[in-house]
Amino acid sequence: MGVAGSGKSTQGRQLADDYGYAYLSTGDVFRVLITGRRRNEMLEGRLLSDTEVIDMIDKVLQLIDTKEQFILDGFPRTKVQVNWLEKQFEAGRFDGVPEVINLEVAEKTVHDRLSKRGRLDDNEEAVSRRYDEYEHTTRPILTYMREKGWKVTDVDADRSTPAVYKDILKALKPGN
Repeated sequence: MGVAGSGKSTQGRQLADDYGYAYLSTGDVFRVLITGRRRNEMLEGRLLSDTEVIDMIDKVLQLIDTKEQFILDGFPRTKVQVNWLEKQFEAGRFDGVPEVINLEVAEKTVHDRLSKRGRLDDNEEAVSRRYDEYEHTTRPILTYMREKGWKVTDVDADRSTPAVYKDILKALKPGN
């Protein structure tokens, strides 16, 4: 987990490549599947509704073996989404205990990184809106996850990609 520009995709893809995990990026899925007015709203930095997000994630999860380890990049972002995911664990859809890596990054770093990325949805206003949305909606669910017994590790993502990756590996201990 982490705000846009925290390095979730870079780190998630590296972890998936190194350990053979399925990698599901909600941003990638949405950019491919969302069209029309909703796509324009998304490009302006507005989040999709919980129902829209959960429906799409549920469909994508049907394509992989959810008994194997996999990476969710950008999900969950709200308490409703966490509750849905928690119910999936309780129903036996997934094995194990959820592990969450939360990439902490300063707002200035987010603006600097995203301005270099060059996507339409990375303009200053949209980036600020996404950062505020993360702070007010997503950050509070980290406390809820911890209270529910999920393993949540905060990683300082204001550093180099290799340094962040090293801390992620230390937290997850993949291959064990």
